[in-house]
Amino acid sequence: MTERDLLSSTTESHMVSHLVGTLADPAANTPPQPLREAVETAMRRYFEHLDGSQATDLYAMVMAEVEAPLLACVLEHTDGNQTRAADVLGLNRGTLRKKLKLYGLIEGDAP
Repeated sequence: MTERDLLSSTTESHMVSHLVGTLADPAANTPPQPLREAVETAMRRYFEHLDGSQATDLYAMVMAEVEAPLLACVLEHTDGNQTRAADVLGLNRGTLRKKLKLYGLIEGDAP
């Protein structure tokens, strides 16, 4: 089984749901876990599920999994105001727009 097969199986969804569920689920009966610990736990679980397969492009995969919901939540928090969202994130507004388009969170500019 290749790493990409593993990513499209349950490992990726477990990693994401673990990060999001642990941090944001008030219905969970466990105390909230700091993001740093949640990432560490999720990565350890990911490596256990590789079952001897080689991991590649791990940084890009993790960043994409974390960045998209981060951007969406901040944009929602700022009621869609991209200038405020860029300020909250510490990004240039142009960089934010580029990332929002990349993840399909806004439509591209009309030709």
